[in-house]
Amino acid sequence: MGFRAKFAAMALLGLVALPLAFTTAPSKAADKKHKVFLSMSYVGNDWQAEAQNMVSAMAKYYGDEVDLKIQVAGPVAQRQIQQINAMVQAGAEAIIVYPISPTALNPAIKNACDKGVVVFAYDSYVTEPCAYNVVTDQAKLASTSAEWVAKAMNYKGNLIFVTGVAGTSVDTSRTEAAKAVFAKYPDIKIVAEPNGMWSQAVARKALTEVMSTRSWDDIAGVWGATACVQSWSMQLEAGRTKLIPCGTEGSNGMRVMMLPKGSIQGATEPYAPVGAPGISIESHTGAGAYALKLALKVLKGEKVDKKTIMPLDIVTPDNIKLCKDGSFAELKAGCNVFDPSLVASGWFSVIYNANAPEVGFQAALTGQPESQQ
Repeated sequence: MGFRAKFAAMALLGLVALPLAFTTAPSKAADKKHKVFLSMSYVGNDWQAEAQNMVSAMAKYYGDEVDLKIQVAGPVAQRQIQQINAMVQAGAEAIIVYPISPTALNPAIKNACDKGVVVFAYDSYVTEPCAYNVVTDQAKLASTSAEWVAKAMNYKGNLIFVTGVAGTSVDTSRTEAAKAVFAKYPDIKIVAEPNGMWSQAVARKALTEVMSTRSWDDIAGVWGATACVQSWSMQLEAGRTKLIPCGTEGSNGMRVMMLPKGSIQGATEPYAPVGAPGISIESHTGAGAYALKLALKVLKGEKVDKKTIMPLDIVTPDNIKLCKDGSFAELKAGCNVFDPSLVASGWFSVIYNANAPEVGFQAALTGQPESQQ
């Protein structure tokens, strides 16, 4: 029997769709795609932009499975609640959320779960039991860095304590843990608490206001996110040669400044190696991307832990290592800072996750996944 005869016979038996069906029915690839939404809150810093890039890269890596939509609510809980409700109405199968509050979104999240939506919060956690959390251990991050700074201060002197976005679980956990450490040492005195909003520009303005009535000679240490690059830069501008110990941002600018002086040819201060004394630890920028990967597992019926802790990348002058090209293999080998010619100072270097080889340097920088080879 010829091909045409076989096709006609099969069509009569209902085994082959008629030609019209091929032009109107959705493809199998389209049927498999899960409708996933990314709900972002505060986005006024490099960390959030990088985290969004990594989520987008993960979605591209699994492009045959994911249809990703991104919405930004800003630092307003009610607006984020409205957006989550709208996502559910739009047919979301999974929602990846950076929550502005650990509790305010709970009713909206519970409503989503009740309708079969998989909800993952990243970096900043939520307390609704039905949600999954992919987070950094913020208390450990803060206490580890605070202990390092306290020791570098010889456990005495005036300290500037820079806070982040108020109301988020990240800022609350960090502030409580770090203050508990400094409180152990009665000779350390917190003399100012400027709010840096996790933004280099805001931190610079806040530190400038603090130092308008103080001298760096009277400060023995600085602690807080986005605190180090700006405080060290201000000290260099003031003509200081011995910089003050600082923790704990994970920006590339901070890590470059921690490198031995002269170790990167052509770099210009302040974005240059100056041998600054610091400890760099930061929330993992790939938490949202990994949350998306885990959400896909849940959608496929696989079991995933309700709480996933991201790896804590602790960088000090003892283990800082310059990356040459930023390949995933190089990151895996332990490099943790990039040449200033590759990325801006405020860009974050915390991108390696052994469990997410789909996203690396290019994902963080451009939103493109690693090669699928």
